[in-house]
Amino acid sequence: MNSNVENLPPQVLRLVYKEVSALAADPPEGIKIYPSEEDITELHTAIEGPEGTPFAGGVFRMRLVLGKDFPAAPPKGYFLTKIFHPNVGHKGEICVNVLKRDWKAELGLRHVLLTIKCLLIHPNPESALNEEAGRLLLEDYAEYASRARLLTEIHAMGGPGGTSGNPQEPADGPQPKKHAGDPNKRTVGAAAPASNVPGVNGTTSGGSSSSNSNVVVKKKTDKKRALRRL
Repeated sequence: MNSNVENLPPQVLRLVYKEVSALAADPPEGIKIYPSEEDITELHTAIEGPEGTPFAGGVFRMRLVLGKDFPAAPPKGYFLTKIFHPNVGHKGEICVNVLKRDWKAELGLRHVLLTIKCLLIHPNPESALNEEAGRLLLEDYAEYASRARLLTEIHAMGGPGGTSGNPQEPADGPQPKKHAGDPNKRTVGAAAPASNVPGVNGTTSGGSSSSNSNVVVKKKTDKKRALRRL
């Protein structure tokens, strides 16, 4: 989507910049703000799925787009993370009253973000963009919650298990070559198998003892021969 920076009056841009900076410094609970230095008219956020809902444990990326008529006209909201919700269309568009007929210029972006988060707690099937989700919400909540939870696990949690896209820690257990660069670890590792290596405590040690015995015997024999010559 094209930037609207050039279409907004300077005083509006200053107000938007001030509000976005305040949001980034003190975001609403459960919401992270990712302002763009290049385009202040598009605000990216991440909303944590509220506890007690099918979206709990998920992190849902979203963006707000400020049009050329902002703040006279409301911003447009889009979920970038796929979600099964009555008020979210298949392309991520969000249907909520504050972004339509209930909008007032003095409401601000913080109010919009909090309203969208509340929408995850209290869906409104009467203004559904996803008609199937709206129908299930009214007729079979268990099925609705199951579908919503499934999509949350697939798209908002990095897969089953709730990784949320975070890198996994190394698994417990032996780590091959982990201590290859540590001389102390090499010493400890080399000491263990020594008894099983041929020639360490077996052939080599035995051969050395036998050689020493032969030298002693040879010295005694030479001494006896020398005494006989006398």
